[in-house]
Amino acid sequence: MNEIERRRTFAIISHPDAGKTTLTEKFLLFGGQIQVAGAVKNNKIRKTATSDWMDIEKQRGISVSTSVMEFDYLPDGMSGEPYKVNILDTPGHQDFAEDTYRTLTAVDSAIIVIDAARGVQAQTRKLMEVCRMRNTPVIIFINKMDREGRDPFDLLDELEKELKIHVVPLSWPIGEGMHFQGVYNIFEHQLNLFTPDKQRVTQKVSVDIKSGDLEKHVGERGAEQLREDLELIEGVYPEFDEKSYRSAETAPVFFGSALNNFGVQELLDCFVQIAPCPGATKAEERIVVPQEPKFTGFIFKITANIDPNHRSCIAFCKICSGKFVRNTPYWHVRLGKTVRFSSPAQFMAQRKSTVDEAWPGDIVGLPDNGIFKIGDTLTEGENLHFKGLPSFSPLLFKYIENNDPMKSKQFHKGIEQLMDEGVAQLFISQFNNRRIIGTVGQLQFEVIQYRLEHEYNAKCRWDPIHLYKACWIESDDAAELDDFKKRKYQYMAKDREGRDVFLADSSYMLNMAEQDFKHIRFHFTSEF
Repeated sequence: MNEIERRRTFAIISHPDAGKTTLTEKFLLFGGQIQVAGAVKNNKIRKTATSDWMDIEKQRGISVSTSVMEFDYLPDGMSGEPYKVNILDTPGHQDFAEDTYRTLTAVDSAIIVIDAARGVQAQTRKLMEVCRMRNTPVIIFINKMDREGRDPFDLLDELEKELKIHVVPLSWPIGEGMHFQGVYNIFEHQLNLFTPDKQRVTQKVSVDIKSGDLEKHVGERGAEQLREDLELIEGVYPEFDEKSYRSAETAPVFFGSALNNFGVQELLDCFVQIAPCPGATKAEERIVVPQEPKFTGFIFKITANIDPNHRSCIAFCKICSGKFVRNTPYWHVRLGKTVRFSSPAQFMAQRKSTVDEAWPGDIVGLPDNGIFKIGDTLTEGENLHFKGLPSFSPLLFKYIENNDPMKSKQFHKGIEQLMDEGVAQLFISQFNNRRIIGTVGQLQFEVIQYRLEHEYNAKCRWDPIHLYKACWIESDDAAELDDFKKRKYQYMAKDREGRDVFLADSSYMLNMAEQDFKHIRFHFTSEF
């Protein structure tokens, strides 16, 4: 119980460029995992961000894959055992949204980062919907307060309206942009004064709001404004209630500047105290609770080539119950056989260390020689299936061809491994046997091409194909299904599991097919 209660597993999510990766860096700085914080877009600092370790991420200054990091943390002034924090830094770019959706199945809570100048953006809304579907509690961090932004009250109104959740401010900014002086921490009743410094931490001052001490620190205008704002907050927003936060009804809001280390420690201190420890996970057969003595876990992500010197894949397993022990035989449900792991690892982005045991909430990297697929379950013998790791119907399609006949082995292996990772989806056309790659966004084609060339030494070329949508089909009427496949022969394909996929080239064609064949079910996600 003690091990479960000190675990905090969460994802950092946001629209691109709101400052997710920078916030992750600062968390690692406070957790003592790194001595100097790197930067995502850096000219002067030679160190790139810890969590963006792929070459393509360093070049573009964006995250293209979720990275896993863990550290121990105990807030100042608290005694006892430190909290064990597991962070998943997710890609913000919508082309990699599927990776982020899958990551959200493996966490107990989330921190949403919002840009103070831009407010709520499209991708943030989508991610919030996924959190709502799963009842994941969220904390909101409004970043970049040291730049000219919008009025804090306007931002809170927008959050309530756009994200459909009640908000409770737990810290409040004094001024903004050029006049930003700091924040008042409502959760701890302390004043935090702002000094722009990327490497050091700001000073905290305990101050009585009603006394004249406040003027000494923030001047008369600042003090007057703060008192007015706090009165308004008391009148308008409910008091913070841990229960309603954990049941995902309200979202606490913090203000700060991740780049300048400001407001980050307050967020982390409050987060480890109020965030939920690992909870129950829903399997198809039953609900799995973390306190069960027997081990269960599922694979939510696979990454190839974490270490460029070893062409190995790592499967990330979220532990749901019991205790994971190294070298113990576990039951692989889909393959129906036992497997054991001699070198399971825990991660700090790209650095890994071997782990002997792990507890619910932890994320363990298991060496994968091709035995895992996303969504696989490991248990101590029970046949369980965890749901909720869908592949969505792709929006863009291209034929992929091997550009160098001498390298066909590398080309095939590269595609196999990248598809296992869930970077994109592969369909084989039954009409001409060509491979079709389906993705959610254009950027994924570039990532596939780049990684094939740099990680597998294989070159590919793309040929255009005009398609509207891919949908999985099934039917209880075998004769009708057979008739459909014959009539639509040139639009039929198989996915990697060997399931039938219908590739419609227009919405009209899809509607006609749905009308003409009444007993065929068309699915737009791969889980049915």
